[in-house]
Amino acid sequence: MATITAVISAAADVQPLREQYRHEMNCQIVHDSIHRRHGWTTTYRLTVDGETAGFGSMAIAGPWTDKPTIFELYVVPTYRSRVFELFEALLTASGARFMEVQSNDALLTVMLHAYARDIRSDAIVFHDQLTTALPSMDATLHCAMPEENIRHCIEARQGGPEWRLELNGRTVATGGILFHYNRPYGDVYMDVVEDHRRRGFGSYLVQELKRIAYELGAIPAARCNPGNIASRQTLQKAGLVPFAHILDGTIGAG
Repeated sequence: MATITAVISAAADVQPLREQYRHEMNCQIVHDSIHRRHGWTTTYRLTVDGETAGFGSMAIAGPWTDKPTIFELYVVPTYRSRVFELFEALLTASGARFMEVQSNDALLTVMLHAYARDIRSDAIVFHDQLTTALPSMDATLHCAMPEENIRHCIEARQGGPEWRLELNGRTVATGGILFHYNRPYGDVYMDVVEDHRRRGFGSYLVQELKRIAYELGAIPAARCNPGNIASRQTLQKAGLVPFAHILDGTIGAG
């Protein structure tokens, strides 16, 4: 009978496995950045008879303070026939009570539905699929951050610039690109002044932020609350397409 373990490990020790995980995901990974925040995660090395079989990650700080939450799982292909045993070892070692899963992460989504209850969607994740040519309606775009500072944000994988969309000297919308995600993705966000909503400014701004992201060597992505119909429509009008949910669940029997 195989000996299967989950042992706390330095994040650097499983970095090659995390690179494999990123490669297989091949998309914006919404919670990728919290690995770089000191004290926010606990990493576990998963083993079968002493051989490294994968890793699991648990969020323990920020929004997850007092709410230990498994949010990443990677098992190398040769050990995937033991994924349930490895995940149970991770649950035992970590004492996690919650899961937060990006639904296109196939293995962890299966674990979510097998081991968790009260599952709900916290966000919809979008990726870029279409190039659009929406009109500016005479609005102009302005960015206050110098390009060298923008490049620093990209290299440091932290923060990002914000733009103002102005019409007749008045700001009608703001938005930006955040780069604290796995390379080369940038997260596009926007907000339209209330009395200028439903006039196309939001979609135009997202379209232009997508264009700028590509010019900066980044791939644009976005997300929104599942119930925010206006944001969903705005993102889709600008050529972004939904591809995943961020799913939350409570571990254990209901």
